[in-house]
Amino acid sequence: MVSSKAKTVTEYLKELPEERRKAISTVRKVILENLPKGFEEGMTFGMITYYIPLKDFPETYNGQPLGIAALASQKNYMAVYLNNIYSEPATTKWFMKRYEATGKRMDIGKSCVRFRKLEDLPLDLIGEAVAMNSKEKLLEMYVDARTSSERAKK
Repeated sequence: MVSSKAKTVTEYLKELPEERRKAISTVRKVILENLPKGFEEGMTFGMITYYIPLKDFPETYNGQPLGIAALASQKNYMAVYLNNIYSEPATTKWFMKRYEATGKRMDIGKSCVRFRKLEDLPLDLIGEAVAMNSKEKLLEMYVDARTSSERAKK
């Protein structure tokens, strides 16, 4: 499944084959245990997402909640999307170095860590990455990026 039509996390999980449901549920538990205050879990873009709700910050460029992480079951792999580790070069470098040190095979895209089996994913590192940015920090980075982008257009 590339993009689900599920309206709730429960519906999404029920759509998955048993092995993937177990893996996604385990990663979900790690994310929820490490999710900073001010973020919520829900469904956006056909994935389980973790975001600042629009009631707290409605001024997003696309009218969608501002996300920090997401989970998805794609056709050939599963993925955890960690938007915050790609926001700053130092954070990206930290994550890559720590991931490499685990000895696990690293399969990273532009904003995701792909995995085929749960054993391929360093769960402690995923938890650390989710926990490292507060709601305030994410909002600050977002506003700075939008301001810079608007200045560049002028």
